[in-house]
Amino acid sequence: MKQSYIDGQLLKDLFINGAYELEKNKELVNSLNVFPVPDGDTGTNMSATILSAVSELEKIKNITVRNVCDAIAMGSLMGARGNSGVILSQLLRGFAKYLKDKEKISTNDFAMALKEGVTTAYKAVMKPTEGTILTVARETADKAIEIAKKENDFEVFMKRIYEHSNISLNKTPEMLPVLKQAGVVDAGGKGLALIYYGYYKMLIGEVNTKESLNIEKVKEIKYDEIDTSEIKFAYCTEFFIKTKNGDPDKFRDIITKYGDSIVSVGTEELIKVHIHTNNPGIVLEEGLKIGELIKIKIDNMKEQHRSIVEEDVDIEKDKEDNEEKEYGFVAISFGEGFKQIFEELGVDEIIEGGQTMNPSTQDILNSINKINAKNIFIYPNNKNIILAAEQAKDLSNKNVIVIPTKSIPQGITAMLNFNPEANAKENEEEMAKAMLRVKTGQVTFAVRDTVMNDVEVKEGNIIGIFNGKLINAGKDINETTKQLIDAMLDDDTELVSIFYGNDLKEEDAQEIQYYFEEKYPDIDFSLNYGGQPIYYYIISAE
Repeated sequence: MKQSYIDGQLLKDLFINGAYELEKNKELVNSLNVFPVPDGDTGTNMSATILSAVSELEKIKNITVRNVCDAIAMGSLMGARGNSGVILSQLLRGFAKYLKDKEKISTNDFAMALKEGVTTAYKAVMKPTEGTILTVARETADKAIEIAKKENDFEVFMKRIYEHSNISLNKTPEMLPVLKQAGVVDAGGKGLALIYYGYYKMLIGEVNTKESLNIEKVKEIKYDEIDTSEIKFAYCTEFFIKTKNGDPDKFRDIITKYGDSIVSVGTEELIKVHIHTNNPGIVLEEGLKIGELIKIKIDNMKEQHRSIVEEDVDIEKDKEDNEEKEYGFVAISFGEGFKQIFEELGVDEIIEGGQTMNPSTQDILNSINKINAKNIFIYPNNKNIILAAEQAKDLSNKNVIVIPTKSIPQGITAMLNFNPEANAKENEEEMAKAMLRVKTGQVTFAVRDTVMNDVEVKEGNIIGIFNGKLINAGKDINETTKQLIDAMLDDDTELVSIFYGNDLKEEDAQEIQYYFEEKYPDIDFSLNYGGQPIYYYIISAE
């Protein structure tokens, strides 16, 4: 039967089917990583992002287009992981914003919503790169508008959208040379095409189910996670404001003086609020000034804390811990050795993550909220986490500064250049300069055959990567590592730090250290246990 319009229920069903289609094929998307390394995570990140939105959708009791759109926007925003996940969340945010006022959706409405998603995503990315998910989204949205002028049957409309997304996807290697060289299409674009395919499959009766995909329950977004040893404000207060012309950022500014751990996000017509405060009544009154309050929840955190903590808590220490510091630090890292290094440098919150384990916007925001400091520095230590860190910064009411570190060695160097006597701006500038002096090398193994930068790679080869470029390949870990380090050194190199992973023995790593100490006596070589998975060695040169 011809489907000319979509209501809230069908929009929800389409979205969930698209999410499950991506989840089902996320390893295929992961395999499209430009580098032949075993840490492709685009599919994992996009799937985690969209499943976070599904988790919010499943909480809705009154299924309307507006409620579905609010859940999609909120869930994907807070669950966004990695660059691909953040971009996807922005595509979905714009899409939902356009549709939320509709009671029923036409093909033209759907097409215009796709276009609004593209506009929102391009604004969120400082330097948009063509040949990526952005290109597939933009070209597909433009085609959707063209199709909708003549086609009002959603089944036909969605089939043509999916087909055109693949046409656009297959052009990405011609637009981005690195894709062509690697022999792959863009992974993010493939993930988006799979979502569209899931939409189409739903319309023809091919339904993906959670049970058939063995999807684990997505961790629910929680706004009340707190280090219970640091309770300055007693009442965890959450509620929604239904309004006509709301501004989440403006409302956050209004309630800032009443507490901390503040989150105020949403749309012009539905704002979700979370705050730790000693005066929940005043905060609720502020909400009533702009609209109707629903789903109010207030918990006494001190009472909860007393029920689970022994009576001999060191009250003086607790009081001391509650004092606001001038500076706080969050670092994303992986490996026990690296974790210990950051702890010794004074980092407050270390989020376990990196390649294959990108933390979500919510994960980073939770860590920010646990630190009682005037200024909080974040070290993403991975180029794929910087956007999520920036998004968490925008959602926080604290003075958060993201130092755009792209590797763990850059993060370590940035932290080493922190000066407690300098102000936040001076520290930001100095750390940003210091991290740029760091050259990073990585040694891992190839998961497929390829030719990159004139280097022929066979599956299973040991490969060396220098500042994001594959430069050598071989069969022996130590020999490949020596070649990589040689390529990293120049006349200005003074210090080389070698971090070995959890699959190596210290004596094997020492053999490399001794070799280079003898070869380059004027350079200081240090050996450290990083404990990282996947990468045999991570090397920094300054």
